[in-house]
Amino acid sequence: MTGRRRATSAATRVVVVLLGAVVIVGALVALLLVIDAQRSVRAEAERVTRALASTIATTDAVQQALPGPDASARLQSYAERVTARSGVDFITIMTPDGIRVTHRDPAEIGKHYIGTIPTGEQTLTEEYSGTLGPSVRTITPVVSDGRLVGWVSVGVTVESLASALAPRLPFAIVIALAVVAAGVLGALVAGRATRRVTGDLPAGSVRDAVSSYESVRTLGEALRAQTHEHGNRMHTAVALMELGRTDEAIELLTETARSSQDLVDKVVASDGDPTVAALLLGKAAQAAERGVEWTVDMQPGIPRTALGAVDAVSLVGNLVDNAIDAAAAGQPPRWVRVGVASAPQGDVVLTVADSGTGVADDLRDRIFEHGFSTKPAGKAGRGVGLALVRAITEAAGGTIELGMHPTTFRVTLPAQGARR
Repeated sequence: MTGRRRATSAATRVVVVLLGAVVIVGALVALLLVIDAQRSVRAEAERVTRALASTIATTDAVQQALPGPDASARLQSYAERVTARSGVDFITIMTPDGIRVTHRDPAEIGKHYIGTIPTGEQTLTEEYSGTLGPSVRTITPVVSDGRLVGWVSVGVTVESLASALAPRLPFAIVIALAVVAAGVLGALVAGRATRRVTGDLPAGSVRDAVSSYESVRTLGEALRAQTHEHGNRMHTAVALMELGRTDEAIELLTETARSSQDLVDKVVASDGDPTVAALLLGKAAQAAERGVEWTVDMQPGIPRTALGAVDAVSLVGNLVDNAIDAAAAGQPPRWVRVGVASAPQGDVVLTVADSGTGVADDLRDRIFEHGFSTKPAGKAGRGVGLALVRAITEAAGGTIELGMHPTTFRVTLPAQGARR
């Protein structure tokens, strides 16, 4: 091929994923309906065999014929007639010790019953393999004048149960097809809606667009906070000068420059991304604006990660934003600590810890889901940040972990040029 294969669009991926899910759901619905039908057919067979066995056992003709020597002659034709009318597969009448006096196959009369004979005068329903194969049968005692004079067993073969199930299968298939049809329609609508937003962009490009937006957003917030803080300090310094307190004004401005320079020196010494350095400077002002103590610990000589500038800013910015929000909402002392270090294998490890209340145990597996957020709905509750952080990390071949006490996000990323 001379040309490069075109990546699948995000809208197409949405349709494919939804169609796959629809097929699976449709198959599960069909399976559940079949299982329910099987259960219903079996329950019906148990009910019919129990009722018929009880009726036969209380019939005068049966009680009077048992256990006499001519019981077979008197009851065989009776059993055959009832079997034909009731739709069951066999009716076996036997003596108290289990010797058959009637059977569907006359050659089996006089032989011992194959199945469980209850201890005591009780009724039992079971599945057992007899002369006709596996069957669901009910055996009940025949009691006359207070004494046991015989047993009646009524059964339906498993083969007959399968035949009774067959007419119900079209219903299950129709319902399953209706579910699939509704799902296909929903998938097409979702695909069209996605295409209106993303056009024919591949999924990776959509993620890049979201990452770019998040990068601009977090940098904008950082720069706004930094500008606001510097403006406040400049106004304060000017006011001090007007009051003739020049030394204090100089000290204030010198302290501001010293704090910023310390952070710049740490970032530059790590050979990291300069855009991340600018972000961390702005976030320091944002943290101070919200009353959160800000600490950055960057080891010198740390290489750049495999992330591009946009993804790096989006990843770090979202983690820091969450940490500042959590710390600001918690109890004093409020703090956020950012650390960047090298792992033994050459990877770059970013840690962001905060003094917030932490993440509930039942939410730890959900916080990385797209659309999920513990924040109130609205501007601050986008439900995108952590999902995007995980997507960026995994796309770069890295990992992300959540530690507790204190809440700590640990991101491990391969260094630039490293192979996985």
